[in-house]
Amino acid sequence: MSQFLHLEDWVGWSASEQYLPADPAHNLEARSGTPLLPAMLRRRLDKAGRAVCEILALLDDAGDCPIIYASRHGDVTGSLEMLTSLAEGEALSPARFSMSVHNAVMGVYSIARKHHSPIQALGATGDEFEALMCEALGYLATGHSRVIVVFSEGEMPSEYADFAESGECPGVVGLRLTASRGQRLICSPGTQPSRPTPLDIIAWLGTPDALLTARQCWRLETK
Repeated sequence: MSQFLHLEDWVGWSASEQYLPADPAHNLEARSGTPLLPAMLRRRLDKAGRAVCEILALLDDAGDCPIIYASRHGDVTGSLEMLTSLAEGEALSPARFSMSVHNAVMGVYSIARKHHSPIQALGATGDEFEALMCEALGYLATGHSRVIVVFSEGEMPSEYADFAESGECPGVVGLRLTASRGQRLICSPGTQPSRPTPLDIIAWLGTPDALLTARQCWRLETK
């Protein structure tokens, strides 16, 4: 049975220009203004983490929208650096360790924005997009007027290159979803499972009559 919700707005970012959204209305670099994060907090995050916070600030204009965040690997580079330090007998920085948890970026955002609405951080081993959308449907079904989902992947260290599913660069995409406003987004059972990345989502959203096939099949109706 098909389910649906609506896409009211979205913003994407990539470390490479070739993957940036073609439409400036959805391009973080074209839409961003004064950085949200103070310098002290910005230094704690990598490029993808900073992009997550800037995208959320654009989509969550009122600062009160529930947020669902997902990342397949999180800050793998930072985690590997800490493991290397431990192997060499070095002490870990408490501040660095605190940024290794999966919801660290959301914690920084909530501090910077004084955000008090619900925030979730998910890891779904390849099914991040489906997990985000299922959670979003739940929020909308329980009475929230809108919800933001954000999908982020940072840079994969060279030590893990053989295990990376994609050689693509870091990317982040955020979507503001509603029950009735915006483009209709229809979900039906999928037949060709895949494991989309944030860059796949950006490419999908930038094409007419778009179709994204994963465990579920998502179709974005044209305006």
